[in-house]
Amino acid sequence: MDYSRIIKKAWKEYDPTKTIRRIQDISAMVSTNHVFRILFEDDDIVIAKLSYFGRYDHFKEDHRIIHSLANNLLYPFENFLAKSLLKNNRVYTYRYKTGKTDTWVVFYNPTRVQNRLPKRLEESNIRKLGYQVGKFHRACSRVSKVLPKSSKTLSTDINTLLKQLNSAKFKKRFSADDIDLIRHHCETFLKNRLLYNAGAFETIPVFIDWNIGNFSVTPNLKLYSRWDYDWFRMSSRMMDFYFFSRVVSHAGDKTVFSYLINPLNEDRFIMFLEEYHKVNPLTAVEIRFLREVYRFFILNYVIKDGGYFFNEQYATKLQAEALSIYLPSVDRDFDPERLISALNLR
Repeated sequence: MDYSRIIKKAWKEYDPTKTIRRIQDISAMVSTNHVFRILFEDDDIVIAKLSYFGRYDHFKEDHRIIHSLANNLLYPFENFLAKSLLKNNRVYTYRYKTGKTDTWVVFYNPTRVQNRLPKRLEESNIRKLGYQVGKFHRACSRVSKVLPKSSKTLSTDINTLLKQLNSAKFKKRFSADDIDLIRHHCETFLKNRLLYNAGAFETIPVFIDWNIGNFSVTPNLKLYSRWDYDWFRMSSRMMDFYFFSRVVSHAGDKTVFSYLINPLNEDRFIMFLEEYHKVNPLTAVEIRFLREVYRFFILNYVIKDGGYFFNEQYATKLQAEALSIYLPSVDRDFDPERLISALNLR
């Protein structure tokens, strides 16, 4: 795929009076999504994001919600999110569709960046981060009622996966036993979602992928900027917590990564929750739902979409681990009651 050609066509439709001098690929090499820095003849710079997994309607819908969120968040988060470029007062997205190629582009203003979190956090930093995330979720909650509606739900994604299990593509990639295991966990998720009445949880904007390469902080660890929206959705705030457990984990950030359930069990994650809870109180049923958050993450982002989002090497590795390690660990290796007790919840 000629990414530069697609980006040039997207920009020409946006503003043909402004000439591109150079397009530089600045993508993280783990993902199949591509990010480019565009330098113009007048030395202006914009960022282009090119994607081709999922659905264009969802891509467009997500960026319109994020734009509304960015404009409605109040101090101190009013400039936290990278802003998309507008045309005719709407987020501009470009769809390039020819033959089997279906690719989408959105443009962003470059965002200012301060410090990245260290690969492994000190305990004092864990507590500061927990407090900051609690404040950010609270700010998102306050504006969620004025945001555009989202068509994606946890149930629709899992039901989509259940339908895909009967496809020739899945039967080619996974064995019959693997498909039975995936189906069992899909059905368990849907059953437990009803058991916990998760549909009644407040819906707020969540970004899910909070690895330390996706946001920056001030020197005293206040949230400063965020620029990656690959897994954005409107859902329960609990959807963000698995990645924060990884950020604060004893192992810290690693170049070669896996998605083990272990970080949810760590004392370091309890520290994070304690500080979060001070500013944005949690409930026992939400903590119990963390098991289903993890199950959904593995089913949706590793099994269902892993082949689209991750490059082939990582997709193969993570899907194999999902079947042999992650899914078998869901109901065996996580004890939410320990977290509930630490937070003095009932």
